[in-house]
Amino acid sequence: MKKIILATRNFRDTYVEQMEKDYQFLVYSKDQAIDWSQVEITIGWKPEWKDYLLTEKTNLKWVQAISAGVDTLPLKEFAKYDILLSNGSGIHAESITDHLLALLFMENRGIFQAIQQQRKQQWAPDTIPYAKLSDQEILIVGTGQIGQRLAQALTFFGVHPIGINTSGHEVTNFEKTFALSDLHACAKTADCIINILPLTEETTHLYDEAFFAQMKLSASFYNVGRGPSVDTAALTKALEKKQLAFAALDVFEEEPLSENDPLWHTENLLITPHISGHTPHFQKAFMDIFLANFQQFLTKQELVKNEINLDKGY
Repeated sequence: MKKIILATRNFRDTYVEQMEKDYQFLVYSKDQAIDWSQVEITIGWKPEWKDYLLTEKTNLKWVQAISAGVDTLPLKEFAKYDILLSNGSGIHAESITDHLLALLFMENRGIFQAIQQQRKQQWAPDTIPYAKLSDQEILIVGTGQIGQRLAQALTFFGVHPIGINTSGHEVTNFEKTFALSDLHACAKTADCIINILPLTEETTHLYDEAFFAQMKLSASFYNVGRGPSVDTAALTKALEKKQLAFAALDVFEEEPLSENDPLWHTENLLITPHISGHTPHFQKAFMDIFLANFQQFLTKQELVKNEINLDKGY
């Protein structure tokens, strides 16, 4: 009997055929009988699998996450049972970069305010702010694949991006980089702060009341990383008090955002429903990662792309 690759979603026949040379490929269904003892690889993860696959009798060897973020996965249990984990990092770099560029141009050309005025049938060009993108000090918090792609794109438009990562090590396409411990100091001069960090214990509520108090009154804050990195109550308060000029959020502490959440009525805020990572041709990009890892796993029980350090969570 072949070992099983259990997936949360289906893939095109050409990819399934490559997997089924060595494994049986199954798309998970609650109504389907599964021999859990034969599951050796999963593509994606569901919470209900924990009772079957994270036990002393498990034969699970590798989990390929579909998303870049892995903070919702049982990392401690994966480590306990020596289960390899890889993610989909890099797939969304182009899409999230496009999303952020759209936001930056929208803000700097006053498009957001123009849309608000259109809804009110107002013609008030003198009240619409505008700025030159290349004059802005843009701070990118998170210098991984997405941060690097964004920095590269911004450089093309004459921006000199500043980056923040754990240690402050140098990264290609960034004018300067600082350590995460320097975040508050960097926030004092930045015109736009963009969060692209993964969620860890260290980054949970990283953006709190003390952080927003450091920002310039004319500055903006974008979050396309993880929702719980932001203390939502602190941001809402900061926006209401005009401690910053503008914010754009694509991720939230609770999703979907509830109908009665005060964020919906916050005037200087743009909300998008977790769409920044929506990517055309997703299957091909994802399978480029998975199949490279699959071949290495078959021969050496190792991974070559996007392996997660289970202690660090990224």
